[in-house]
Amino acid sequence: MAVGRVLVVGLDPVRIPGWDPEPVVAAIARGQARFGEHGIDADLCLVVPDEDAEAVIVEALTRQDYACVVVGGGIRKHEPLLEFFEKVVNLVRQHAPGAAIAFNSSPEDTADAALRWLR
Repeated sequence: MAVGRVLVVGLDPVRIPGWDPEPVVAAIARGQARFGEHGIDADLCLVVPDEDAEAVIVEALTRQDYACVVVGGGIRKHEPLLEFFEKVVNLVRQHAPGAAIAFNSSPEDTADAALRWLR
C-alpha cells in the first residue's frame, strides 16, 4: 500500500521547559507506530519555536517528497504560537506545495489525520 510519505511537524517535548515530557514522548511513539501498522513511511520533525525552527522545518520539508504534512496540536492549539503556526503552514505551502496539510488532535491520532488525505 504505497500511499505516500508523511512528515509530522511538532514541538519537541524533551526541549520544552517546565513540564514532564515523558507522557508526550510515549504518545508520539505510539502515534508513529500506527503509521507502520498502515504501511506508511512517516518522518518526524520536532522543533522548539525559539531555536531556528523555521530552518529545521524547511530542511525536513525538502529532504523528501511528502504526500502529506501533519502539523501537531502543540503548535496549532497554543495561542501564543499562533504566528508560528501560520509560518509552519506557509512553509509547507512554499516548500512542499504538492503535500496535503492535516492536523491531529493528539500525538496518537496522527496517522488518522494523514490517512484522511492519503486515501
